[in-house]
Order: sequence, then C-alpha cells, then structure tokens
Amino acid sequence: MTTLVFGHKSPDTDSTGSPILWAWYINDILGGAAEAVLLGEPNTEAAFMLERWDLPKPRIISDVEDGQACVIVDTNNPAELPANINSADVQAIIDHHKLVGGLETAGPIHITVRPLACTATIMVDLMGEAAAQMPAWVKGAALTCILSDTLEFRSPTTTPHDRAVAERLAADLGLDISAYAAEMFAAKSDVSAFSDAELLRMDSKEFGVGDTTFRVSVLETTAPATVLDRKASLMDSMTAVAKEDGVDQVLLFVVDILNEEATMLIPNDLTKGVAEKSFDATVSGDTVVLPGVMSRKKQIIPNLKV
Repeated sequence: MTTLVFGHKSPDTDSTGSPILWAWYINDILGGAAEAVLLGEPNTEAAFMLERWDLPKPRIISDVEDGQACVIVDTNNPAELPANINSADVQAIIDHHKLVGGLETAGPIHITVRPLACTATIMVDLMGEAAAQMPAWVKGAALTCILSDTLEFRSPTTTPHDRAVAERLAADLGLDISAYAAEMFAAKSDVSAFSDAELLRMDSKEFGVGDTTFRVSVLETTAPATVLDRKASLMDSMTAVAKEDGVDQVLLFVVDILNEEATMLIPNDLTKGVAEKSFDATVSGDTVVLPGVMSRKKQIIPNLKV
C-alpha cells in the first residue's frame, strides 16, 4: 500500500513542502512507496515553491479510508486532519507544534516532535547522512519551508539550527537567501485573486479559549496595505465565515514581515477585549498594531484571553 504523507488543512508552505520531502525520503532512500498529498489548495507562497522548483502540485484529498497508511507532518491536531484519521493506519508523526491529543493509532508509531521553527528542519536531521543525496528540487523545497516558517529568521520561533540548515541548503543551491526570500514573500503578498473568505481561511487554525472558539487567521506580507485596504469588507466577512465554520469569532492578524509587527482587525467588542486582555493593547479604532508580534504559534495563540 502506498503511504500518504500530508500536513494540516489550509496548507501553508511547510505543510506543502514537507510532505514532498518525506515522500522523497521514503521512496528514494528507504525504498518504500509514498505519495505527498494536500488537504486543500496551497497558499500563494507554496504555489510559488511548486513552480520555482518544477514540482507537480500534490493531489488534494478530502479524507482517508480505513486502514490507509499515512504519515502526518507539521501538525498533530485532529481538528486539522481528515475526519477519518483515527481509523487510518498512522505510521509516524513529524511535527514542531505542542501536543494536542486526540489521535489514536492501531499500534506503536514513530513520533518526532522537536522545538524547531520548521518541520523541514526536523526532516533534514532525521535523514542523517542521506540528506546529502537530496536532489536540488528537494533541497529547494526544504529551504523554502524553513525561510517561510522563520520569516527569513525574523520569527521568534527561529533557532540557530533552523538558520544553519537553511544556510547550508542555500549554499548547496547557490542561492542568496535574502534575494530568494524576497521572491517568496512577494508571492505570498499577492492576494489580489482571493476573496475575503478565502483570505480569512488561507492560513488559519481553530483554537479554543474556555467556551469560546476562534479561527485564528494570519496573513504574512511585505505589503500590508494591500490587505488593510480591504479591512471593511474583511470585517464584514468575518461574521459569515465564523458562522459557516462553526466558530464564535474570526481573529485576523496581518503580519508585516519587514517592520516586524502585526495589525489586528477589531470589528466588535469581543475582538477588542481579546486584543486588550491578550496583548495589553489600547484599542481606539477598528485596528490595533502589535509591535514585535510575528508568530501565531509562539506569540498569538498562547496569549489569547477572553
């Protein structure tokens, strides 16, 4: 049986690239049979990675069958995985997020969860000496994942090891990191083709605080004005998206990569209270700037209060 390798729903660059990396490792190094798949359309930066390294877009699946062999990467949260995941044959988890709980497996599995900024960094480590055999397209995907998750080393999740691995990959590929990252972020910032609802779901995770459930959406960009110019319609769409997705509220953070800050949209009293209680912010309008806030994983979700 072919092993399916996939990350979380609303796939970002790491959840698009890391399945490709690990499927290559299973197929070409371990001699197995694996296929990288996605749980949704990749975002614009992930699409750039696929085009830049001439990678076919992985097949998109909506669920997994009973007994389907699979490897889960870049998440361990059942809410971000296929509905039937606990009836599949999960063989391994490779992740860099906190343990959530709720996954069930048929037997013992390989679990690697490390406090690094990117799943691809962990995978390069797990490959050991075999990492030297990665072809350029695999190295390119790994580099793109690391630069994306670290925001070119600006994110507080970045570790010296993430940086060292990225610099080694860039040297192997003959790439200038700053120039390549600028191409990536330009692709990520081009959101003109997306509806407001698509933007709110593009890079989002559900998270509960007490009895309140949020969809925490992040848009990382080098051109925040292009998103904030749409703030009125985005705030109107938050209510509809929350209702359709079965959450109490959408929280939207527009992360300015270059200025290293986030702008949170404040459409109502609930979001105002969240901003004031969570980030010690003073809110006087429909947006609030949060200096230094770059990471949903490390700075936004752990601090959410209602």
